[in-house]
Amino acid sequence: MKKLLEFQRGMVYNAEYEVIRLKVYMDVCCLNRPFDNQSQDKVRFETEAIVSILKRCGVTGDWELIGSDIITAEILKNPDSAKRQKALMLNDGAARKVKYNPEIKARAAQFRELNIKLFDSLHLAAAEYAGVDVFLTTDARLIKAAARSDIKIRVANPLNYYMEVFNND
Repeated sequence: MKKLLEFQRGMVYNAEYEVIRLKVYMDVCCLNRPFDNQSQDKVRFETEAIVSILKRCGVTGDWELIGSDIITAEILKNPDSAKRQKALMLNDGAARKVKYNPEIKARAAQFRELNIKLFDSLHLAAAEYAGVDVFLTTDARLIKAAARSDIKIRVANPLNYYMEVFNND
């Protein structure tokens, strides 16, 4: 797993103290979260973290959102057309999109052997293939399953990750 040297005010520095753009992959759970019922504190706080991270990826450009055609395919399966369109809009903000390929397919098959769901396996494989710094999901089961795997990237809840990054200031 890649280790970044340090965070200061949300900026990421490498060993030479050069600012680098943090590469973030958000699964569909994250992209849908802002459109979920916000009556539960956990959902509302995760939404705030996700929106803040998306702003860092878009408005400030400090971070880079990495998407994939796998995200698009999963979003298109959502029967709620309003939610589907909003999630697609967020996904369109990705700086770069990873295309499904044989390497992703093979790696996803390894994750499937660990009983990780199909789309989750594909997302993990695509994020790893893209060399992201962090894969964000609101799915606690996926985070636990990824921890049991040999994944080479960080997998985290967006709220926990956001708090960690900004508590280093």
